[in-house]
Amino acid sequence: MSLIKTWKDVAGAVPEHERQAFWKSYFALEKGVYEQILSSDEPITGTLGALGERFGMEPFQFAGFMDGVNTSLSGGEVDLEALTEESEVSLAVDLEKLYFNMHAAKADWLYTLPQWEDVLGAEARKEIAKRYREQNIYIAPKKVGRNDPCPCGSGRKYKVCCGK
Repeated sequence: MSLIKTWKDVAGAVPEHERQAFWKSYFALEKGVYEQILSSDEPITGTLGALGERFGMEPFQFAGFMDGVNTSLSGGEVDLEALTEESEVSLAVDLEKLYFNMHAAKADWLYTLPQWEDVLGAEARKEIAKRYREQNIYIAPKKVGRNDPCPCGSGRKYKVCCGK
């Protein structure tokens, strides 16, 4: 069984009464990984098993972390199903994309980390957050009024054409 499948099975099988504690402990580990990624000047690389050990995670938990960061990797996405403990992985991330994706995941415990101040300026972070909000605004289509020209192109009023 692949590590990512194990992660999904374990995360999905957590009983309701333990779910909050499970995710709280995982998010604390995840936060630690991101703090190190943002503090490091060079990409963090190594085998999945070694990186998991470095960050205090089981290999299947680190595969779950890779699932979360996968779309933000600057070297392209990793085939998660093919990951093994011996797989070489690089945590080289596109910082702007990562910051945007953290907003999309509504992970405020991650996009408010103080380490962001050193890697992305306040203005850049503000612009990325603005871009995220703009992409998620629903704009209702304009309704056709009774006396407006019919959108079918007939030249007649909507009320006597398609609005009947």
